[in-house]
Parts: sequence; C-alpha cells; structure tokens
Amino acid sequence: MTVRRDFQEPSRSRPDLVIGREDLFTSAREQLGRGGSVLLHGPAGIGKSTVLRALAADYGGAARTVLRCSATESESHLPFLALADLFGLVLDEVSGGLPAAQRTALESALTGRGESTLQSDGLALRLAVLSALRTLAAKGPVLVVADDLQWLDAASAELLGFAARRLGDTPVQMLCAVRTEGQEYDRHLRASPPDTLAVRLGPLTRTQVSALLDHRGYTPLPRSTIRDIHRTSGGNPLFALELGRALAESPTRPRPGEPLPVPTSLRALVLSRLEMLSGEARRTLLVASAGARPTLALLHAAGREHAEAETAQAAALGLLATETEGPAVRFAHPLISAALYAEAPAQERRAVHAALSTAASDPIERARHLALATTGTDPEVAARLAEAGALARDRGAPSVAASLGLLAARHTPADSTPGPDERRLQAAEDAITAGEADLARDIARDVLTRATVPAERVRAWMVVIEAAGQALGEVDAVFPQVLADAGDDPGLLALVHYQLAWRGLVVEGDFAEARQEAAHAAELAARGADRRTELMALSFQASTETLMGHPDAPATVKRALKEPQDPYVACHHNGAGSARFRWLIMSDQLPEARTTITALLREVRRRGMVESEVHFLRFLAETELRTGHCGRALDLARESLRLARDSGIGEGASAMLTSLAEASAGDVDRALALAREAADHAEVDGDQMYLSRALAALGYAQLVAGDPAAAVRSLRRVRELEHGLGINDPARGRWHGDLAEALVRIGEPTEAQDVIDTARAHALRLGRQSVLAVLDRAEALVRAARGEHEAAVVRLTSVRDRLGRLGYGLEEARAAFALARLRDRAAAFPRAGGAPLPASASYDEAARLFRRCRALPWLRQVDAAVAAGPAAVEPASVAPPVALDALEGLASMERQVASLVMEGATNREIAARLFISVKTVEATLTRVYRKLGIRSRVDIVRLAAGRRST
Repeated sequence: MTVRRDFQEPSRSRPDLVIGREDLFTSAREQLGRGGSVLLHGPAGIGKSTVLRALAADYGGAARTVLRCSATESESHLPFLALADLFGLVLDEVSGGLPAAQRTALESALTGRGESTLQSDGLALRLAVLSALRTLAAKGPVLVVADDLQWLDAASAELLGFAARRLGDTPVQMLCAVRTEGQEYDRHLRASPPDTLAVRLGPLTRTQVSALLDHRGYTPLPRSTIRDIHRTSGGNPLFALELGRALAESPTRPRPGEPLPVPTSLRALVLSRLEMLSGEARRTLLVASAGARPTLALLHAAGREHAEAETAQAAALGLLATETEGPAVRFAHPLISAALYAEAPAQERRAVHAALSTAASDPIERARHLALATTGTDPEVAARLAEAGALARDRGAPSVAASLGLLAARHTPADSTPGPDERRLQAAEDAITAGEADLARDIARDVLTRATVPAERVRAWMVVIEAAGQALGEVDAVFPQVLADAGDDPGLLALVHYQLAWRGLVVEGDFAEARQEAAHAAELAARGADRRTELMALSFQASTETLMGHPDAPATVKRALKEPQDPYVACHHNGAGSARFRWLIMSDQLPEARTTITALLREVRRRGMVESEVHFLRFLAETELRTGHCGRALDLARESLRLARDSGIGEGASAMLTSLAEASAGDVDRALALAREAADHAEVDGDQMYLSRALAALGYAQLVAGDPAAAVRSLRRVRELEHGLGINDPARGRWHGDLAEALVRIGEPTEAQDVIDTARAHALRLGRQSVLAVLDRAEALVRAARGEHEAAVVRLTSVRDRLGRLGYGLEEARAAFALARLRDRAAAFPRAGGAPLPASASYDEAARLFRRCRALPWLRQVDAAVAAGPAAVEPASVAPPVALDALEGLASMERQVASLVMEGATNREIAARLFISVKTVEATLTRVYRKLGIRSRVDIVRLAAGRRST
C-alpha cells in the first residue's frame, strides 16, 4: 500500500518542501545562521508549516535544545497550553536552577494545579520563563519552534513575548509561523526577539504549482489543467495538491476547458481519506478533534482503549503529524480536524463531548464539554459554566469567560435567577475587558431586542456606549433612550451621567460640563450605593480637574482613593490609580509616577484588561520619554500601538504617543505620519481632546524635522483648541515651549514671548517647575534673537541645571544643545561693547546627554551643527545701517536673513547663525524676494550697494 505523507513531518531529503520557496528559504536559513530569528507568515494552506518544519530540520541540529509548540483554534482559550508544550519535557532540567517562587509559578502553570499563577504572581511566572530559557541557553544554543501563533493562547503568547524582548545576547532563537491575511503580522512580532526577520509566503506561480504537482507524481497533466488548478487554488500549495490528488484518483480526466471534477469544498477532499480508516479509528480521531489539547492519556480517559494503534494508523495516512517528542496528538492540518468534526452527526459529537466532560483535567474544559454535550436548558450545566467563566476571569482570560458566559446563557432557563440575559450581559462585559468590542456590542444589542427590566436595559446600553470607544458621537442617539430606561433610579442614573461626562469631554469638548456631569454621577452613585460607579466618576472628575488646573483636583484625587476601594476601579485606565498617575506626572513626581503606572500595568495584564493595557503601556512610555529614557519609551509606545491596532482600541492615542517617541528616538518621517494618523482618528471620532494632543505631537515632530513654520501652524491650532476646551494646565500637553521656539525660528519673537508669559502665569499658579524651566529655555532663545546674548547664555545655563535636577533628561539635553549653539555663535561673532564670551564651545556635552537618552534625531542635529562649524562672517547686527534701511517693512527674521545675504553669507551659514534650518532660510528668502519686488539674492546685494552709494 502506498503511504500518503503529504502532512507528515518532513525529512531533509525532500526538496519538494521548498518548491517555489527557494529564495525565502535561503534568506531564512541565513538569518538563523547569523543567530537571528525568523517569523513566517501568510494565509492558511500557503505552506508556512511545511517551510517551518523544513527549516527546523535543516537548522535544528545546530541547537543543543529545540523547544516546540503548535497551537490549534480549539485550544486557544485555555491558558498556558503552549507553555506546557515548550517546557513540559525540560522542566526537570531547568527547575533546579530557578528561585523557589519562579519554580512554583512555572510548575503550577505547566501542571494546571493550584492557584492561577497569573493571579498570584504574574511577575514570578514571567521571570521563570525568561530564567528557564537562559538556563537552557547556558548549556548551548536554544531554538524555539512555534507553529500557528495565531492560535497560541494569550497567556503563553504574553509570556513568550516578555521573554523574547529581554533575551538580549542570550543564544536563544525563535522560528515561528503564523496565519495572516495581507501584510498584517506586526502584532505577532511581540512574541519574537527584536532581530526577527519576517518572511511572507505568497502564492505559487503556475510554473511552481506545475513543478510541485509533478514532483508528487500527479503527471502527466495538460497545461490547461495545470492552469485550472492554479486558478482554482489561487496558488495555495495545499489546495493545489488536494486538487491534484482528486484528479489523480478520478477515473476520468477533464477535457481542456471543462471544469475540474472536484467537490465544492476542500473539506470533502480531506474527509475522503478518512474512508481508509476503521470505524473505531475514526471515532478516536473525532474525540481528538473535539479536545482542546488531545493526548493519548486523554483519549484513554475518554474510553478509547486502542488509541495508540488507531492514531498510528491515522498518522500513516498523513492525517496526523508524526510527533517525535511530547504526548500531544496533532492533526497534520487544522482543516482535517475541523472537517472531521463538522461531518460527524450531532448525536455522535454530543457523545464525544460527554466523554470529554469527565476525562478532561481542566475545570474550564470540563464545563465547556458538558455544555456541548447537553441539549436544551439545564440550570446545573449553566451554573457550572458560570463558575468556569468566573475562574477564567480570575485567571486573566476574559475572552474565555465571555465564551463560557454565552454558553451559560444558552443553557439557562428563562425563569432562572440569574436569567439568560443577565449572563449574556456578563459575557458582553467580559468581551469589553478582553478588547472584543464588536462581540460585546452585538450581545448587548441582542439583549435590548427583548429585555424589559430597566437594570438590564441600562446595563446593555452601557455596553453599547463602552464599545463605541472614543467615537461617542456615533452613539449620541442612545442617551435619550437610556435616560428613559433609567427612570428615577439613582444607581442607574449614575451609570448614565458617568457616560454623559465622557460625552461632554469627547464630543462637546467642554471640560467644565464633563466635570459637572462626573460630580453628579458620583453623587447619584453614592445615593444608589454603587461604590464602583462612584469611584469611577470621582476618578474622572479628578482627571478633568487636573487637566483644567482646577484647585479642587488634589482633594478630588484623595476622595477617589478613599476606602473602601474596588479592585477593578483601582486598576482601570479611567480609575483612581490612573487619576493619581496623571496627578503625579503633571506634578513632576516622575519616580512615583513610574512606580504607580508599572504596578497598574502589571495588574491589568494579570486580569487580561486589554484596553487598560493599551493605555498603561502608553502612560509608561510617556513617563520614560519625560525622564529621558527615549529608547525605552519608543519600545513601549510601539508595543502599545501594536496592541491598539490588534484590538482596535485606543489607536489614535497610541499613535500620538508613538509619534512623540519616534520624533525623539526613532524615525522622524514615521513620527510625522503617526501624528497625522492620530489627528485623523480624532477628527473622525469627533474627539477634540485627543485632536489637540495629536496636533501637539505633529508640531513637535515638525520642529524636530526642521520645519518650524509648519510647527507653528500646528501648535497655534493646539492653543486655540485647548483654550476652547478650558485646559489651563500647561503640564498637560507641554507644547508651549515648542511653539515659542518655533516662533523664534520664523522671526516672531514677540508672539513667542506672549506664549511664554501666558503659560508661565498658569505654571506659577500650579507649581509646574519643569514647565517653568522649559519656558525659560524658550525665553532665552527670544532674548538671543533680540541680541541679548549674555543674558540668554546665563538663562540657558540655569535651565539646563534645573531640568537635570528635576529628572527631565531630554529637556536637559535640549537646553545643553541650545546653549552650545548660542555660545558657538557668540564666540564666532562677538558683539560690540559686550563682555567677552567663552571661545567656541564643544558640542560634546549636548551629544553626551542626547546619547544617554538615545535621542537619535536630536543627536543627528548635533552632528550637523558640528559639521557646519561657526560661520566665517560677521553677524547681521554689524551690517551698515544704510543697508538695513533698505529692508524696512520686512519681518524680524526676514530682515536678519536679508542682512546676512547682503554680507555674502551662504544659506548654510545663515541657518547655523540663526538656529534655523536651510529649508527655513530658503522659504524666508522667497518671502523677502516677493516683498522687495526682486528675484534673487544677487538683487539683495545690488539693493544694498545702491543704498550705500547714495
């Protein structure tokens, strides 16, 4: 009998495995040879697993230890399964070297015994995974082979990503494959080291499909048939091979131009091979297809006495992958498992689930099988599912909890307490926590079609509103309906007014209205004995007061932190802990702010609160950016953006912060693009609050890019928006210094001073010391532009030292850079009658500070300033008065540029002396030509010469 091996583990001697993949196979193998990691990605059936196994076989011999895992969709809801695959067989080897807490956490996660490790000590488990990899790597290179990352359970994926980001030079490589559509694979890079090479597998060409079919023995096939196979398969090698197999097994071949004699579904092609199995073997495979993580032990416990022989028969037919390590029973392809399960009669599927409901070891899995084995309503089954959902929630798996909640609702009798809709609403709220807003909204709207109880209707409306995120304008029509449903119940009204507070802020852009609604919501919640809503409302009120610079903000923060607390509110991104963080960071208490937000991030990760994780990653990135850890800030911001895009939550806010980080430590062009993306998000959502933040980020990126005129346009709009919003605290966006600096660069020092004076008044009232220091730095630039060089040097020296003491590393470096440029200019062009200034200063101090911050765009500006060197001509202030008379009617910056042109200075020299870019010089000269009615810089020199001759 011919053994079909299409899905079996490959061997080195099978070149067909990489037909059509030679180039990418070579590049991936070279990447592994250099010590890097590889991520293969592409659609289902495209050959990722095939190439992954070939690479593992080809390169695995170079590693001392090879750790493998391969997930399936049915097991993705169970935490730590992939972790067990990876470390189950090496636990004894690594556990002895782990600290006790880490060893306990890892053993608990791998065995499923005891309290959830994410609940008890998530940090210990994360460190245990990292330590385990380092322990193995100390004995020799380690290769982690992970297939089907898209089905990896969230807990294992997070742990793997945590370790991958921290391995550094440790000899651990990752070879992974993930199913993706289009080019969307970024989020999976979180589970890979930073040096990972992403390789996309695309469709095969017709020639490559022909070569693949020929190598498999499906010959001879007419060219027209090959063309049809290529078209029908879309170049997908798995589908092409299945079509070729069907043709090879068909007694007649199609004539040219006739359609291929294949079933409408490839599922039928997969199932046709099951006919070669015995009935008992097929039933064993059905049990395996229903199990989340089938093993021989599980099959035995489910009553399959001859599981070894029956799975061996399936493996010989290519239905199961040949596993050389580990107890898991793996289907060769998910299509086989799915097709087998779908084709089984409903009664047979229920019998399988009934067996697994007692055979499975995990209580969540047992409850799920019990539900699938039961028809109709059953209060006992519903209660078991609800308990399993609570366990999943406690384990930090809210997505699993939502699925179990929906199953519980399905089995809950209509007259039960809690009723089916109450359980559906719990599922919707779990889905919100898990970042599955679309699912939550669908559940809530379904409940609203029949719910009559006011409490259930209001709760459902709250889910609809929460699912809208920042786009509250899209659910504006909901508020009159939910107010009507709430009636005069203070507890229900509190929920509504809390959301109205958000509407006032996001849609209306009115901080005063938002604060008033939040205070009203807190009062109503207190009357209704709803402590959770009361705390959320107080936290929101505290945050708005902080941003407004309201004098009641400290007192409201204390009220929000007053006991008794609610654990959910304490760590929510709009809760009391978040309000305290905002107060700390705006009050220049950076170490305390970092400690606070780090603890909050750890807790929401433990709870699986995706939306809060997105925002807390962003908050931590903001903290690191202010302290001058720009590289770390960029990593965190990018992680936040990846998670935001993955979940569809907080994309605009994360793009805004990532723009700031990119402009400070990464790619300025990307910073500009991200800021515009964030502004577009805010415009679409009608979110004026984040629109101002996005434009502030855009203005900063434009300033770093050397386009102060554009920065002025963006930041002037920020000033208008925040004035309309009622935001008075300059520590909120910290854009005032950037606007003033940009205004100086375009020759508008008077407006710059006005910006400084206005912001300074609020900063003095609120005690914002870092803001005052940045404003003083900007004022020094104003003074320098007015010729007060000595005073500017003194002011900048003081500012640099103050910012250093406050811990604002990047702002300190910017002050040092401005000081170096000013001294360099002053040394090259001493002013008449002025005290002698130091000789041309080195930029070493500014470069050192920027390098410490990993502020690469700013460091490049230092390098450019050093390369330009001090100008070799006299400054504009010594130009003959008669020449200056010719420039009446020009703006300040325009006069300075024109005066330097009269003296023969090049554009680069002008830029260096006036602290502006060459691009700005060129733009300024264009305006000068237009105003003076001339065409070139030569005409400026002639104009000056003419005035001198008279």
